[in-house]
Amino acid sequence: MKLLFGKGPKSIITISSYGTSAHKTMLWVGSPNTSFPEPAGTLYKEEGRLKKALDGFCMQNQLKEAVNILYLMNQQGIPTDSDICASLLQGCINIKSLAKGKQVHDHIIIYGLNADVFLNNRVMDMYAKCGCLKDARQVFDKMPKRNMFSWNTIIAGYVKFGFMEDARELFDKMPERDGVSWNALISGYASTGDSEEALKLFRESQRAGATPSHFTFASILSACTAMVALELGRQVHVHVIRGGSELNVFVSSSLLDMYAKSGSIADGRKLFDSMPERNVVSWTALIGGYAKNGHVEEALKLFFQMRLEEVKPNQFTFGNVLSACANIVALEHGRQVHTQIIKSGFESNIYVASSLIDMYAKCGNIEMSHQLFGEMDERDVVSWTLMIAGYAQNGQGTEALRLFEQMLLEGIKPNHITFICVLAACSHSGLVDAGLCYFDSMRRHYNITPRPDHYACMIDLLGRAGLLDEAKAIIKSMPYEPDISIWRALLAACRIHGNVELGKHAAECLFELEPQNAATYVQLSSIYAAAGQWEEAAKLRKLIKDRGVKKKPGCSWIEVKNRVHAFVIEDRSHPQTEQIYETLEKLETQMRDAGYLPDTNFVLHDVDEEQKERVLCYHSEKLAIAFGLISTPPTVPIRIMKNLRVCGDCHMATKFISKIVAREIIVRDSNRFHHFKDGVCSCRDYW
Repeated sequence: MKLLFGKGPKSIITISSYGTSAHKTMLWVGSPNTSFPEPAGTLYKEEGRLKKALDGFCMQNQLKEAVNILYLMNQQGIPTDSDICASLLQGCINIKSLAKGKQVHDHIIIYGLNADVFLNNRVMDMYAKCGCLKDARQVFDKMPKRNMFSWNTIIAGYVKFGFMEDARELFDKMPERDGVSWNALISGYASTGDSEEALKLFRESQRAGATPSHFTFASILSACTAMVALELGRQVHVHVIRGGSELNVFVSSSLLDMYAKSGSIADGRKLFDSMPERNVVSWTALIGGYAKNGHVEEALKLFFQMRLEEVKPNQFTFGNVLSACANIVALEHGRQVHTQIIKSGFESNIYVASSLIDMYAKCGNIEMSHQLFGEMDERDVVSWTLMIAGYAQNGQGTEALRLFEQMLLEGIKPNHITFICVLAACSHSGLVDAGLCYFDSMRRHYNITPRPDHYACMIDLLGRAGLLDEAKAIIKSMPYEPDISIWRALLAACRIHGNVELGKHAAECLFELEPQNAATYVQLSSIYAAAGQWEEAAKLRKLIKDRGVKKKPGCSWIEVKNRVHAFVIEDRSHPQTEQIYETLEKLETQMRDAGYLPDTNFVLHDVDEEQKERVLCYHSEKLAIAFGLISTPPTVPIRIMKNLRVCGDCHMATKFISKIVAREIIVRDSNRFHHFKDGVCSCRDYW
């Protein structure tokens, strides 16, 4: 008796050969830690029982031992059939063992089993699922006979790895198709971002009489979501109802996601409330929809309801709810969610950790972002980029660039979003030369072609620095037609530096691209007002009225004791209005004593100076600051969010207030953060 293979107690196979007949061959298979069809240590001397041992090894994913038994059977002349090879191939698929799969395939060819359609399909499936599509295609091409499963297997393999041209070529050659064929190609186009082709193919499948599956509906709804095609999504919803799939939680969650991300949050909520069964995907989709569509308080409320119903959130749930907190600078809510993350064991998840970094940065607590970033076990390009963006938004451009250089030293390759954040950091900090250098390095060192967003950052960088001629030169040299972001950046620069003619040109271009955006009219009006061109400003106001443009009112809000309080200009709707106005009037006196003078250039109407000063006194951010002063402890920073750019007078006034009351005041406007402390702003008045 000799040891043929296997060492140790887990897999010992010995052979004792005597006699001339294959049926006199005896195998001793021992595996004390494994459950097999026969007890460990059984003496195998019958063909059927040997096959059972092979199946047992396959079931336990002990593929090496199973393949060795196959070779041993061949040596002893024990016949191999398709079922044995199919079991072995399935074992190879289960553990993605391409090497063992090839050994089994060689055995199939040697023993003439490669005419079996079922076995060829399994071989092809093994190659495809192990990522060896070239060999899978060779098997397909050499098959003397194919069935529907053959075609679907090779097509699914191409789809899985994104080779849609090859998948489509075979799909078009199919003698007949079933629902699996259609679904494979539709899901492939949807997952690779070709939503239009996915929708086109779905229509073709309906004309061909194919019955869509739950997976078909989920894929096509994903395509509608990507295209923000709400009406098409509604049409698919009709098909879902007709097909009886509306009660399937997988399909209903996809529908919910489509409605939420397409802006029809009311339809999404209606569907959510009617669902007989909800899973974490359903809850997450609606929370994300509320957050994206500005219904932040509803998003937070739904998250806490989800926890009350003991539905366990996943990483995407936490990402959505943290995004909601960041959108309205709801730091206290964000901290509560952070606690939930720790309790749920998600704090080490790279996606959740990155979302926490982003939330704290967007709430103005860049120190906490820095701490969490330092505690991460692993960081990817997203983590680095979010931290760089956080420093840029909070006025720490030099620190953002230092971190970018550290990222490069650690071998992390930047992407196009990273460079947007780097260029924004340069722009907010006035680092013109550094910005030009990084912009040049994108293509030269990283093979990243600048996109319109990168050019917009460069226009902003040069424009803020007063280099308007250079900004115009960049626009002329662009390989793209200037889009909205380019003209907005140029218009903002013209407002800062009072360039009426160039500002008018930029605004006119924007009027053509987005005639209903009130921000363009307001910026141009500001340029006219600063230049004393009141007649032009009046014409612009008339144009706004004639075109029916709706101006978005300036709004500021503050979170106090887990409740968000919002204010608009001269707002008197708050229950504590009297105290708020008394506080502001007291501050006004103290600020004037300290040397503050209202900058009436920021009033866009031709009225007397006294009226202009009265309007400035009750801007929304000042009301929010006053409320924060009377509602929070004196040691706690006041955090304000504003939906528009903070005006120059409020910026100056907040510097005075921070010194008078000895409080840190953090204001996040539509562009960036301003950290006011001891009469100084983090932006160094460069904004």
